[in-house]
Amino acid sequence: MAKYIFVTGGVTSSLGKGIIAASLAKLLQARGLRVTIQKFDPYINVDPGTLNPYEHGECYVTEDGAETDLDLGHYERFLNIFTTQANNVTTGRIYQTVINKEREGAYLGKTVQVIPHITDEIKRRMLLLGQSKEYDVIITELGGTVGDIESLPFIEALRQLQWELPEEDTVVVHLTLIPYLKAAKELKTKPTQHSVKMLSQEGVHPDIIVCRTEKPLSPELRRKIAQFCNVKPDAVIEAADAPTIYEVPLAMMREKLDVICMKKLQLTEAKTKEPDLNRWKEFLDKLKYPKSQVTIGLIGKYIELQDAYKSILEAFVHAGAINECKVQVVNVHSEFITDDNVAEKLANLDGLLVAPGFGHRGVEGKITAVKYARENNLPFFGICLGMQMSVIEFARDILNLKEAHSTEMNAATPDPVIDLMEEQKNVTAKGGTMRLGAYDCEIKEGTLAYRIYGKTMISERHRHRWEFNNKYLTQFEAAGMVASGKNPASGLVEIVELPKHPYFIGVQYHPELKSTVENPHPLFVSFIAAAKEYTEKKNAVKNPQMQGEMI
Repeated sequence: MAKYIFVTGGVTSSLGKGIIAASLAKLLQARGLRVTIQKFDPYINVDPGTLNPYEHGECYVTEDGAETDLDLGHYERFLNIFTTQANNVTTGRIYQTVINKEREGAYLGKTVQVIPHITDEIKRRMLLLGQSKEYDVIITELGGTVGDIESLPFIEALRQLQWELPEEDTVVVHLTLIPYLKAAKELKTKPTQHSVKMLSQEGVHPDIIVCRTEKPLSPELRRKIAQFCNVKPDAVIEAADAPTIYEVPLAMMREKLDVICMKKLQLTEAKTKEPDLNRWKEFLDKLKYPKSQVTIGLIGKYIELQDAYKSILEAFVHAGAINECKVQVVNVHSEFITDDNVAEKLANLDGLLVAPGFGHRGVEGKITAVKYARENNLPFFGICLGMQMSVIEFARDILNLKEAHSTEMNAATPDPVIDLMEEQKNVTAKGGTMRLGAYDCEIKEGTLAYRIYGKTMISERHRHRWEFNNKYLTQFEAAGMVASGKNPASGLVEIVELPKHPYFIGVQYHPELKSTVENPHPLFVSFIAAAKEYTEKKNAVKNPQMQGEMI
């Protein structure tokens, strides 16, 4: 029977519940246990698919096509496993399920209420993954903070599960803040005490308290927190700020977070006395001690919020480590790129990534950036909308189709080189209706894509409605832009590249979603390698003496 760990948060949002949950899961997995993580979000949207990235960061897409919270990206990157639709549940989905059942007459005429009907559905979802018998431990992260009105049904469901399940089958980990007051020059425990008190008032008593802090916790402070929050002193865990999220598992191992959880859960199935983190440590060593550096321009329109491109930024971290290279990402807002300033904005870059997105805002700037990369032999990588912008730029500048565009931005364009997919033309609902999840792609041998992947058949995750218009494919290939990857079932163009360019590739799918610490995505790895080669050649031209040394 599966064991259940619940991670709650207090005082403030953005403390890092997802990273703590993923780190604990990694430690348990590294001991040989089968672990997965699920996220329960208190917002009423059925999923984050229709949310603006400024609202909620990126929308993470799973293999089975679920649009989910970005924390699922952390789970996959840490655990190197796939999550599914079952791993992310929102209040909206809970209520939608209950209301549909009520309409079907499933409640036999009873009055449908938050308790028991909503909480029963929450509990059913919380236990669902554990019933598959695929996992030893299910970690559940509850979104929001204790005290939020929208979080109350989730906390109540947790209270009921703590009461219903055997005592050794559940652990509650509460993440809270220990602020440092500079004026008083001391850490303050009162916010944590209030947070735990509020949680206890709802009937949930934490077993472990993880304290986010800027300064080390003294033994006296730990005892004080333990005493006032009614936990053992060794159950007060210090979670200090770390240079990178990938150091958090090691920090939690030093604090024995996994050991305390296993003791409470009476877990004896672990195959090792200590977590096997050798590969993780090798990755960290390369990440912390790079031998070179490249500067990559990220061309997007949501750059004010880093979480909008979270998976891309993490994929750069993974690819940089395997190349033993520090990747310095420079955010460039596409809305402010023009023909007059593009050279100034992009001149010092070693590579250019044009990011995904939706809508007309900033697309002309992206097209201008693509043109600069193509004409100046700057390594280029386009993802989804970025790939589509490279197609439009090529059509305008090389095929001389001056008004070429995507029908997403200009429905009246005479040359719709990017057009709405046929099956999308009658779709009116926005939520969960795009081409989502994993699809096959067949790659031509002898192409850049084939050299990158090393095989002819791959599977990648998608999230789009528009596609390359195959009516123009012959023109494009005759002029030098090759469709090196296609979906074998539909013929949809998945990858475009320019063989005469040192490194120019655009993909319709989202490769960043499958990059993990242990398996960096080959597209990002090859892109950073190309950027390294570009900067080495650039430096050799500036310093002829270095060229002789390189030879």
